[in-house]
Amino acid sequence: MRQRRARWLSSLAILAGLAAQTQSGFAAQTSAPVEINSFSGAYLSARVAENDNDLDNAINYYKQALAFAPEDTQLQQSLMLSLIAQGRFEESLPYADKLKEVPDIERFSRLALAVDSFKKKDFTKAQYWLKLSLGADLDKLISGVMTGWAMQGAGQGTDAMDYVGKLEGPEWFDLFKAYHRALIADAAGKTEKADAAYAEAIGNTSAGGAAPETWMRAAQAYAIFLARKGDKDKALSVLKQAEEFGPGKIEIVALRDRISKGEKPDPLVVNPSEGSSEILLNLATALNRGGGEPFVRLYLEYALALKPDSDVVLVQLAAVAEQLKDGERAIDFYRRIPASSPLKEVSELQTGLNLADLGRNDEAIKQLKVLVEANPQDMRGYLALGGVYASKQDFRSASELFDKAVSVLKTPTKADWNIFYQRGIAYERIKEWPKAEPNFRKALELYPNQPQVLNYLGYSWVDMGTNLKEALDMIKKAAELRPSDGYIIDSLGWAYYKLGRYDDAVREMERAVQLKPEDPVLNDHLGDVYWRVGRKLEATFQWRHARDLKPEPDVLASVEQKLLKGLPPLENKTAQEAPKPKPTAPKG
Repeated sequence: MRQRRARWLSSLAILAGLAAQTQSGFAAQTSAPVEINSFSGAYLSARVAENDNDLDNAINYYKQALAFAPEDTQLQQSLMLSLIAQGRFEESLPYADKLKEVPDIERFSRLALAVDSFKKKDFTKAQYWLKLSLGADLDKLISGVMTGWAMQGAGQGTDAMDYVGKLEGPEWFDLFKAYHRALIADAAGKTEKADAAYAEAIGNTSAGGAAPETWMRAAQAYAIFLARKGDKDKALSVLKQAEEFGPGKIEIVALRDRISKGEKPDPLVVNPSEGSSEILLNLATALNRGGGEPFVRLYLEYALALKPDSDVVLVQLAAVAEQLKDGERAIDFYRRIPASSPLKEVSELQTGLNLADLGRNDEAIKQLKVLVEANPQDMRGYLALGGVYASKQDFRSASELFDKAVSVLKTPTKADWNIFYQRGIAYERIKEWPKAEPNFRKALELYPNQPQVLNYLGYSWVDMGTNLKEALDMIKKAAELRPSDGYIIDSLGWAYYKLGRYDDAVREMERAVQLKPEDPVLNDHLGDVYWRVGRKLEATFQWRHARDLKPEPDVLASVEQKLLKGLPPLENKTAQEAPKPKPTAPKG
């Protein structure tokens, strides 16, 4: 079977109910800074460290560069932003003060000074710092909503609501404006206005599609508001709507359980600092769609400075750290989440996954075993621990673990499909196919047309030369459902290759490499199919490219052999030359 490393760990953040962009990663490499005796040397070292996400060293080098050019505003800006991004907010303030009148950076410098004023409850000063000479729509919304919160802090609750309501901007402003008008009215004790504004916010489901985390926060806040008013039934109705909007959201489930028991939870936001933290969180999560992680991290750090124990901000910062491949920092954030938080358990799961990605498998297994034993009904623990076993290629332990998980499940539901899928993978990897296949079928029974299961089972049949028509139909269906998944498209191309349909294989393999150009296995496969259709120069190029992408040792050995000798004649057998990595585990 093909040996591509299964992406078990990267899928589990989503399975655990975190933000969709969460991925586990390796820690950023850091080293002790060295003393540099020139401006250019210090500046270039700072830029390299910053690009490597080594912010502590970047800060040290920027400080050295500033010793040579103390009035350089670009250096001051870079240093200020690095300090904020690294959570060293108080250290950033002197530089923010120096940059408060520089138009190109005031959106960050004056925001830092406003945050400091909120912390000091100097709401008049906060309003002053929030007046920007320049500003894009995003800056206008942040400064406008935070100004409303400063007004509320100064005792002007009605004026604050009106101010936020009159902010001019594009249509996407509406959800944020309604939500924060509701929060301001709620904090000011204006019950009727709060109720109306909350209802407006959660009624805007179209905007919620673009900013789902903010919509869900509004639903939580509204349900808490209703429960505090004594309207338990309506509160639960709002939470039911939220669960339909975003199934499995941990905070929603926990809040529903509390309200069902008659509890009246504290509001999400109780003061102007928390309100300002909330808008920064809201916009950071709306922006976190991949590619803008350093920018998102800045807003989250501002939010954390205003509310240092915010579990949701800490989780989001941990997720960004994972996206930036800084597992150590992600672990630090997860470990700061309060024990009372509904996110504590999932943070411990994610800590275990990050430990595994850092190569600290024994620590990861120890932590995750404790979680499984403490809560044997929670399937997330089994998935996380099974993922660590899989990363160690210990599929025997994984299969035994998933056997235990299945024994706990009394009546499996659609949500449990992945337990059976992962058990099937574990059995397949230990070459117990008669036990593997029923698990794949059970996963599809629970979740018909699940693309990853269709892909894995279909390819396995192709690889074994059995059920070929059904197998190809399954892989085609998976590709139809996930046309942008390079690994599934690769499986389709590889199935055609195995069946000797080389022209079809070329078409699909070229698509797969376009989708995942950085994957050495996919480039290796494209080389194989090019060779079979007589495009030998292009095949050699692809194999060289695959080699340069640093594949796993077995793939590298195969590629180097092909670069020396090409592929052997087919004779009367199906193509079997390339190492055959199994289809990958699901992304969520």
